Amino acid sequence: MENKLILITGASSGIGEACARVFAKNGCRLILNARNKEKLEALKKELEEAYGTDILLIPFDVRNREDATRILTSLPEEWKAVDVLINNAGLALGTEKEHEGDLDDLYTMIDTNVKGLLLITQLVVPGMVERGRGHIINIGSVAGDAAYPGGAVYCATKSAVKVLSDGLRMDLYDTPIRVTNLKPGLVETNFSNTRFHGDKAEAKKVYKGINPLSGNDIAEVAYFAASAPAHVQIAEVLVLATHQASAQWVWREK
Repeated sequence: MENKLILITGASSGIGEACARVFAKNGCRLILNARNKEKLEALKKELEEAYGTDILLIPFDVRNREDATRILTSLPEEWKAVDVLINNAGLALGTEKEHEGDLDDLYTMIDTNVKGLLLITQLVVPGMVERGRGHIINIGSVAGDAAYPGGAVYCATKSAVKVLSDGLRMDLYDTPIRVTNLKPGLVETNFSNTRFHGDKAEAKKVYKGINPLSGNDIAEVAYFAASAPAHVQIAEVLVLATHQASAQWVWREK
């Protein structure tokens, strides 16, 4: 993976940030995207000092078609040949019933988790096809396997990630390009804080009584998939905490 060029969306925190650290540690060049420019700049400084990594920052919201198109179609020549795209940008908002949820929250999830992923895919993958190499790693979720109460729209978006990943793999089957759908279970990041709109007490309850996954656990799996031999396509990986059997079935210590 030395000197491979990795583009990571949602890289300012959580799984995206962890992926940046793991790939930087292994000698990769990075293009990092997120909305929060200050966090990206702090991460860039840290990784450059730690690993001497070459990093390009492209701060924009993946929901913004105009910004994404303008920035990704005008990358400097030395930053155009993306080897691995990690479509990580995504979020959950709220736990209300489907018919009672805030429409702004529901639309934000759809626009980010589905339309944002599709937009970045369309802007990056044609270049991979033209060059005859590349790998797309979509960060899905165990939530995409089945709906659960209070999470129908989020589950639907992650189910869409699975279907989009499977469909893209079929569309690219006559090329050397690989597609991976990486589905984490309970990962303790800023994810639940966002879901509960900053209510840290409620967010903490999600991980009570269980030893959850970390962002680094998922990043290591992403790196494993990306560094597999060229003839090996790791199509889908479900990664759960040891005491988690599905999105809802979780054994917790009292």
